[in-house]
Amino acid sequence: MIFLPNAALRLAAFLASLTLAGCFATEGPLGSGVTATAAVSRDPTLLVATTRQPVGDPAQRPWFSGQRGQGLVFAEARLSPPDRSLTGRVTSVVTGDWSVAGIERMERGGAAEAFAQAAMGRDVLLYVHGYRESFESAAISAAQLSDGIRFRGATALFAWPSTASTFNYVGDRESAMWSRDALEDLLTAAAGTPSGGRVHIVAHSMGTLLTLETLRMLRATGGETAMSRIGSVVLAAPDIDIDLFTRSVERLGEDAKKITVISATNDRALAVSSRLAGGVLRAGAAERERLESLGVRVADASEFASGIINHDLFLSNKEVQQVVKRAIERG
Repeated sequence: MIFLPNAALRLAAFLASLTLAGCFATEGPLGSGVTATAAVSRDPTLLVATTRQPVGDPAQRPWFSGQRGQGLVFAEARLSPPDRSLTGRVTSVVTGDWSVAGIERMERGGAAEAFAQAAMGRDVLLYVHGYRESFESAAISAAQLSDGIRFRGATALFAWPSTASTFNYVGDRESAMWSRDALEDLLTAAAGTPSGGRVHIVAHSMGTLLTLETLRMLRATGGETAMSRIGSVVLAAPDIDIDLFTRSVERLGEDAKKITVISATNDRALAVSSRLAGGVLRAGAAERERLESLGVRVADASEFASGIINHDLFLSNKEVQQVVKRAIERG
């Protein structure tokens, strides 16, 4: 759920990186390789699995719409990385950095298997976006996150059919749930690839509901074998009813230990979601102690939430990004 313009978010990220220091009290020291070059910077390719309707044949901007497609589609998106010069870094605060240059490959049949083959032999960072996101904004967030944590494997995006409209919260939620089977198929295919690495999932906002429900399904159908290929699961600002979250985590059993929740009690976007849901607390705004009692790791980002909305801290705050990095290293 994103309400701030991208430029404002990037400005917040730039200022935060200059002024903030330290890390969360319950987290350990920064992991090794913080200064290593991210794989997405060396090879700016994004693996895409989507249930959105493709735009054009061949694909043309905006590449994938907010409408539901006919099934899972696999694509490889070519990214344009930011200008790393001093002038480029200053300019990017206002004008933007990563962008989608084009779609180089698209497969509609056997998409899950094609995704698994494209990622073969590498760990995967799979980003699952939230409410009110276009394909391109979600792709840029995936690139920013991977680059920000210097991820060394394949960067991927699961894009479900959000209409990118502020006034379609209920419709977006239904489209996210409609995409559960496709995400399960994707994870099952990745788990079944003999030489594949682990899939680390970072989900945001409404995408955390889709992710958590899919993991319940995967555990029921694929058992320990499938779940063993799932590395870390980071749920950033989960827009999930706290009671539903509790029940889902309980159903995951020991696999709940893979989960790290990034929460903030002053997340104003989740406060709005709570009102829309009849006042039921959202998991991402719950107190640390309540979440930790469920057996998940918790990074309370409330003290870093100095903006108006405080819903995208895993992208806009470098310290919060390091929580994601350490979670993946543990996985």
